[in-house]
Amino acid sequence: MTESRLQEETEEGISIHIFSVSAVLVGACLTVIGIVHLVISARGTKTIADDLLALDALVFLAACVLAYVSIRTRGRRMSLRIERMADYSFIAALVLMFAVCLVIVYSVF
Repeated sequence: MTESRLQEETEEGISIHIFSVSAVLVGACLTVIGIVHLVISARGTKTIADDLLALDALVFLAACVLAYVSIRTRGRRMSLRIERMADYSFIAALVLMFAVCLVIVYSVF
């Protein structure tokens, strides 16, 4: 197997992984929004964590849609460009999720 073909197969696998993991993390964000809302309401405190989680769910959704479009695109060059955007969106959403975790920990404890 040539090196370029191996690289193409690896890059195709990235879109599939971004697609599946982003879809799961959209659901996780929506679930945690409900949990955070219940916990914060019970304690009587205010936080922006649920708003940030909603934004995070949208960024994960964007990564998911971009990865899907990348998988379905026929042109290799365009597919790689869209895949790169999906990758950047996914990384941004993960960083935002980390920030939300810090906000939740700070608010609850």
